[in-house]
Amino acid sequence: MIISRFILSKLILLFIICTSTSDLRAQGVFGKWEVKNDAGRVNSIIEVYEENGIVQGKVIRITNENHRDRKCTKCPGELKNKPIEGLRVIRDFEKEGNEYVNGTLIDPDSGKQYKGKIWVDEEKPDQLNVRGYIAFFYKTKTWERAD
Repeated sequence: MIISRFILSKLILLFIICTSTSDLRAQGVFGKWEVKNDAGRVNSIIEVYEENGIVQGKVIRITNENHRDRKCTKCPGELKNKPIEGLRVIRDFEKEGNEYVNGTLIDPDSGKQYKGKIWVDEEKPDQLNVRGYIAFFYKTKTWERAD
């Protein structure tokens, strides 16, 4: 009787561990992410979400209180002078395998737009890889999960 309770408690513990890990992996690219500057300080929090089957991401918080009212002064067209907080900086990504592709990334500091892709490695589910392209050249940034 004691042995069966011991085994049952271990099975329950194993089940809890397995389900919590699978929930984390299921989140994938979705959730809140910390964007850090070159000095390692968090500049902003971006929330990545799905809307009508398309992946989007917006700035939900600028961490420096003195910059919270900044506008996208260098952005072109309809984005010009829009508040950066609330701005959709990840636009129209589609799922392709384990990645999200064919979307646009917007850099509010420069106003530039890049084709890109985003993905999470299975081994590092708390890191979002964000890659922007200019022709054959690319740069990849890694964001940390904020949730």
